[in-house]
Amino acid sequence: MAAERGARRLLSTSSFWLYCLLLLGRRAPGAAAARSGSAPQSPGASIRTFTPFYFLVEPVDTLSVRGSSVILNCSAYSEPSPKIEWKKDGTFLNLVSDDRRQLLPDGSLFISNVVHSKHNKPDEGYYQCVATVESLGTIVSRTAKLTVAGLPRFTSQPEPSSVYAGNSAILNCEVNADLVPFVRWEQNRQPLLLDDRVIKLPSGTLVISNATEGDSGLYRCVVESGGPPKYSDEAELKVLPDPEVTSHLVFLKQPSPLVRVIGQDVVLPCVASGLPTPAIKWMKNEEALDTESSERLVLLSGGSLEISDVTEDDAGTYFCIADNGNETIEAQAELTVQAQPEFLKQPTNIYAHESMDIIFECEVTGKPTPTVKWVKNGDMVIPSDYFKIVKEHNLQVLGLVKSDEGFYQCIAENDVGNAQAGAQLIILEHDVAIPTLPPTSLTSATTDHLAPATTGPLPSAPRDVVASLVSTRFIKLTWRTPASDPHGDNLTYSVFYTKEGIARERVENTSRPGEMQVTIQNLMPATVYIFRVMAQNKHGSGESSAPLRVETQPEVQLPGPAPNIRAYAVSPTSITVMWETPLSGNGEIQNYKLYYMEKGTDKEQDVDVSSHSYTINGLKKYTEYSFRVVAYNKHGPGVSTQDVAVRTLSDVPSAAPQNLSLEVRNSKSIMIHWQPPAPATQNGQITGYKIRYRKASRKSDVTETLVSGTQLSQLIEGLDRGTEYNFRVAALTINGTGPATDWLSAETFESDLDETRVPEVPSSLHVRPLVTSIVVSWTPPENQNIVVRGYAIGYGIGSPHAQTIKVDYKQRYYTIENLDPSSHYVITLKAFNNVGEGIPLYESAVTRPHTVPDPTPMMPPVGVQASILSHDTIRITWADNSLPKHQKITDSRYYTVRWKTNIPANTKYKNANATTLSYLVTGLKPNTLYEFSVMVTKGRRSSTWSMTAHGTTFELVPTSPPKDVTVVSKEGKPKTIIVNWQPPSEANGKITGYIIYYSTDVNAEIHDWVIEPVVGNRLTHQIQELTLDTPYYFKIQARNSKGMGPMSEAVQFRTPKASGSGGKGSRLPDLGSDYKPPMSGSNSPHGSPTSPLDSNMLLVIIVSVGVITIVVVVIIAVFCTRRTTSHQKKKRAACKSVNGSHKYKGNSKDVKPPDLWIHHERLELKPIDKSPDPNPIMTDTPIPRNSQDITPVDNSLDSNIHQRRNSYRESVRNTPSTDTMPASSSQTCCTDHQDPEGATSSSYLASSQEEDSGQSLPTAHVRPSHPLKSFAVPAIPPPGPPTYDPALPSTPLLSQQEL
Repeated sequence: MAAERGARRLLSTSSFWLYCLLLLGRRAPGAAAARSGSAPQSPGASIRTFTPFYFLVEPVDTLSVRGSSVILNCSAYSEPSPKIEWKKDGTFLNLVSDDRRQLLPDGSLFISNVVHSKHNKPDEGYYQCVATVESLGTIVSRTAKLTVAGLPRFTSQPEPSSVYAGNSAILNCEVNADLVPFVRWEQNRQPLLLDDRVIKLPSGTLVISNATEGDSGLYRCVVESGGPPKYSDEAELKVLPDPEVTSHLVFLKQPSPLVRVIGQDVVLPCVASGLPTPAIKWMKNEEALDTESSERLVLLSGGSLEISDVTEDDAGTYFCIADNGNETIEAQAELTVQAQPEFLKQPTNIYAHESMDIIFECEVTGKPTPTVKWVKNGDMVIPSDYFKIVKEHNLQVLGLVKSDEGFYQCIAENDVGNAQAGAQLIILEHDVAIPTLPPTSLTSATTDHLAPATTGPLPSAPRDVVASLVSTRFIKLTWRTPASDPHGDNLTYSVFYTKEGIARERVENTSRPGEMQVTIQNLMPATVYIFRVMAQNKHGSGESSAPLRVETQPEVQLPGPAPNIRAYAVSPTSITVMWETPLSGNGEIQNYKLYYMEKGTDKEQDVDVSSHSYTINGLKKYTEYSFRVVAYNKHGPGVSTQDVAVRTLSDVPSAAPQNLSLEVRNSKSIMIHWQPPAPATQNGQITGYKIRYRKASRKSDVTETLVSGTQLSQLIEGLDRGTEYNFRVAALTINGTGPATDWLSAETFESDLDETRVPEVPSSLHVRPLVTSIVVSWTPPENQNIVVRGYAIGYGIGSPHAQTIKVDYKQRYYTIENLDPSSHYVITLKAFNNVGEGIPLYESAVTRPHTVPDPTPMMPPVGVQASILSHDTIRITWADNSLPKHQKITDSRYYTVRWKTNIPANTKYKNANATTLSYLVTGLKPNTLYEFSVMVTKGRRSSTWSMTAHGTTFELVPTSPPKDVTVVSKEGKPKTIIVNWQPPSEANGKITGYIIYYSTDVNAEIHDWVIEPVVGNRLTHQIQELTLDTPYYFKIQARNSKGMGPMSEAVQFRTPKASGSGGKGSRLPDLGSDYKPPMSGSNSPHGSPTSPLDSNMLLVIIVSVGVITIVVVVIIAVFCTRRTTSHQKKKRAACKSVNGSHKYKGNSKDVKPPDLWIHHERLELKPIDKSPDPNPIMTDTPIPRNSQDITPVDNSLDSNIHQRRNSYRESVRNTPSTDTMPASSSQTCCTDHQDPEGATSSSYLASSQEEDSGQSLPTAHVRPSHPLKSFAVPAIPPPGPPTYDPALPSTPLLSQQEL
């Protein structure tokens, strides 16, 4: 066996180094060049240039009718000329056998006789042009939509109507949108000529303004879309004479919300009727539109508004106002302007070497926000470990290989359209330097030559490459300088690494010359990586080190952070958050929890999400929020992502400005003052204010004035004397105008006040001194007919001329700040106007002394204690030293309690407020350590956090079963299996034991299953003497101090067939005919002779061992003879008790018996073997399973089994714990001296003979000597000499793996 294990270890080691040599050879530059069929380029070789390859013309969206012909244009440039193909709905078209579709010489697609019906639409769809150049690559065009107009369907038809002469009339004719261009009108079955008075709206509706007698007749609309024309119903229009009486205004056609793309034309319909005939005018966001002088804004017949070449600034709310002098009506509609995707930054051509990492940058804009995807040589790039989308739009390629060469295209698309931009990637040989300025990609026949590098010796391979630090996601490598350059001060190093079995290799360079360590980040847990290091000097790269195989540490079975989390605002009240599946999910991701919080608050909210994106609605407008995502699997929450912050979009203000006031300045001007809307209602940055005013007698004549967003007052001049005016103010953001204030009235003076002389002296002046300030108050001059523009306040110590402050004429008091305490100040007050300052009024005051103490700061609570009440509840109590001795709260103070647990480490604090000196914290996790602290707040003052108190919640029964249950056969012992498992994810306390249930019948009642108890600190267990070639089912149940948890799912395992076969994966390797055993000094398995030297050596060893054995036996015999008497006395004393205290093997100390008593008054306890290993990880079942090993007590084996089943519940309650584990003892008392070792040896030999005998073994149910059930029928000691039943030796799991 030792020879076989040595050979197997040697073979596996040889295989690993063979694999490393193959990998090193494959990575050598010469080998790569040989594989590509060309010699490596010399340093002076030419660099391949970027090849111009782009589309001259790309297809565009096209509308066609049934039976017509269509051309989708496409043309690409390259040298040589590219091959053009077409895709429809993502599938290549076979144009060779197509009679209706053919490829034109320039690459365009021609479709003749377009086919379209209700159930057959073969031509309608999305088309894409694909250009390919052999040995260069492939590019794809933008996607164009071909729409075929359907059969005409009228959604509304003209109806009989009448109109007064001079008024407007409309006749509806609405069809499906794609047929609107094919609509025309007929009057009395003759084509109707359109002009400035008679127009057709984009919807097909006919508008007749300023109707005359000639407009009377029968009208119908006609749709001509290639087939036979389709006519609507006929309707008669009657023109009535003007009745010369007034009638109410009504809208015949109102504007409706529209969505248009930048560059399109739009018509906002608006037709009104009434007597007198109304006049139509338009406003946008409460701003009047000038349709007379504008080239883009046209007022059509009837009052509709046409906007040509729409821009993004045209978006907004439009108001149609109809006014006939008697009354005014208005209607409004929202115009939304969208924009096709447009590139702000296009990807650029890139030179690179193999194993490098590159990024193609791509920045786009559009409305709605475009989505970006990447295409390589015409095929979609699927994100993976080596192709990643970073910063939403950029493509990152990690660890380049030669096959990554080609053309990469960034394709942006939204609801409006799509666009593409591309770049070429060229991978150079390692001995060709990357140009600092790449050749222009659109110029041809440019070849750059590099200056030849200096020649000289290259460095040898770095020495002693080791992984000095191995974690779950990073590895730190260190090495020594090459032997060729022991100092290595000018050497730089490159570390190449790859996953085992992956051909794509990445590289990490050292940051400075002479550095001999590097940390490789962003690795995967429990993954094997291959590393090699190369040194470079001024002559080039040297030899590669031998490959180093390193496996990262396994990670906790929880998901990692969700990558690429991003958020963007969808509307003023909603934000969409997106992310991707964690790279290390550790099993199936069950759901995600999205946490979000308003900036400036500490209240975090969460929502459960089952997909990779979620839109949160109901948010505050123009408010910043932070978001993070946590993935959940069956084990619980994983690692949280980093917070990402985004602000909701702005909107028009939802409230009017505040505190609007009017101040009449004179007979021709009024000053307006206001304050901004409340911050919560501004919904964005206030960009300005709109002031509207009018005379109270003429409400229709409104004047508007715009001021900046920082201005909070405006003087309105040029008003009429003695006239009442109405004023209102509205706030503006970039989104539009918010609601206006109510109208506020003021009347100008009939005549102006006198300002030909200075004001008189103020009628009174009062001062009130404080410590560092003086409050000054006054009353105006008694003569109110002289204009007062303001007041000048002078003050100083001993003199009023030190400083002067001017205030508004309406102000009646002022506080002079920053004065010195206990100082004498002289104060003067003068009224002034535009002529000058009036007569001053004097007063003096002495400031008070500085005796006011500082406020006492708040002290934090003390004596914080955590009292555990249950598995999920802890009571927090504390004291407040700022309260009286009786600790009674009489003011409005409150306390804030915060708590958290350190598992996981990034857990955030939770808070709660309390108004008493205690708080009950509920909803905690069982058996979890929490930390608590308290803070007191009174008014605007708060204390710091108190000292931290800790408390661990009580345990609870496990709420999840043991996980990762696996069963394997023990190598070399087919009748022995090893059960492995992991603790429950929700243990809710210290696991004190496990019970393994197994049976050959998965559907059997649970009390019919055989059970195996295991102590809580072990995660593996051996079960011996099972039946060969038999399926077994295993379940495991965990226990803590509170009770038993749920069982795991049944795991099936079939024992091997042949008695000589090993466990799973234990088959010996085929060593081959040429294999030679190592020179171990022993004969070969086939009895081949050994050398004489080896035979002599063997003889010496045998003689030496014999002599040493004889000496040891003599010493032991003498020692045992002296202890015989005392030993027998102890044996007799131990057997006097009826129950008999057990003697534990290998332990002389008194050990507390296990809590396994079941019917102890009539049953005998079978103790459990205690492993001598201080940190055991594996246990054995010490009871033999063979029927021959059963003590012949009686013949009723079935009754024994029945009694074991009935004792199931007692055995479950007595699972052994880690705290009370007795050692194994003999079953026989009051006997003579025995040799345990000899007994063990004889038992082991007997067991081996029984294994070889091949006699039939009982199934797993027949276990009469089970350690928990063997005492159900008391065993009668056999008449023969006593024997021991020792546990089979257990081997640590790591040692078994090395066999």
